[in-house]
Amino acid sequence: MAKTSTWLKWAAALAVGAGGVGTAAVWRISEAVPPFSRRDGHFQAQGDVARGKIVFDAGDCASCHATPGQPDRLKLGGGLALASPFGTFRPPNISPDPVDGIGNWSAADLANALIGGVSPRREHYYPAFPYTSYTGMKAGDINDLYAYLRTLPKVSGRAPPHDPALLFRVRRSIGLWKALFFKEGSTEARTTGEPVHDRGAYLVETLSHCAECHSTRNPFGAIKASSRFAGGVDPQGTGYVPNITQERLGEWTEDDIATMLKTAVTHTHGRVGSSMADVVTNTAKLPDSDRLAIARYVKSFAPVATPKP
Repeated sequence: MAKTSTWLKWAAALAVGAGGVGTAAVWRISEAVPPFSRRDGHFQAQGDVARGKIVFDAGDCASCHATPGQPDRLKLGGGLALASPFGTFRPPNISPDPVDGIGNWSAADLANALIGGVSPRREHYYPAFPYTSYTGMKAGDINDLYAYLRTLPKVSGRAPPHDPALLFRVRRSIGLWKALFFKEGSTEARTTGEPVHDRGAYLVETLSHCAECHSTRNPFGAIKASSRFAGGVDPQGTGYVPNITQERLGEWTEDDIATMLKTAVTHTHGRVGSSMADVVTNTAKLPDSDRLAIARYVKSFAPVATPKP
């Protein structure tokens, strides 16, 4: 009996110890760690404003961060409600306002948000902010974007808070999601060495984050690799996003795609609608060479069948 009692005490102690180690491991894995220090030499304020505007337009920044209910797409007060199966998320104020916006951010702070999904307060951003694609951004583009953002109007007022599903109300839980589905600094871009194609790869996979809408997601909200770009249910639950692989766009030419990205008119003389119309508002501002690059990369997609609802 004494031996049994001793064994039970040891077993209990081991269980408590294992539980403690497990809890410590989860706590460490879920920690929001910025990838760069505020003094990182790769990120500084001397970016090129004109190039930063191209990054801004390619990144579709105004579509989410412009203050709703007013016509100026450069007033980035945030607040647009983005519905999803995981709650309602509202993009923040990213105007240069020093109190309610990002006026006090450094270029490295912006890099930490875009590449690591981590705020200056060392909190995880929800992946409704597509840092899962932006994480492949080049340092020069981040510096240029930072320089451009600083030229925009200051907007006072903060966006309403997010309303996430119960599981994600503790921000630290996003760290566990990242451990499973996010690889910092990675990119899905397939490069060939051909300059136009490779520029398109960077635009489509990283800056313009096309897969974030044109792909099906798993039950945890991560993109399914098997149906990347094959369309699916709109993440906001407002319709069905089209397949942009050669399964659907096989008859489109590069010029057809580039023209649609400039005019919103399709090769069959229709017009794109819904959220894609807003995307075209941004792509229409890009250089012709960038629209052609996007088209060339999209035409390189193998055909993938559209997933059933």
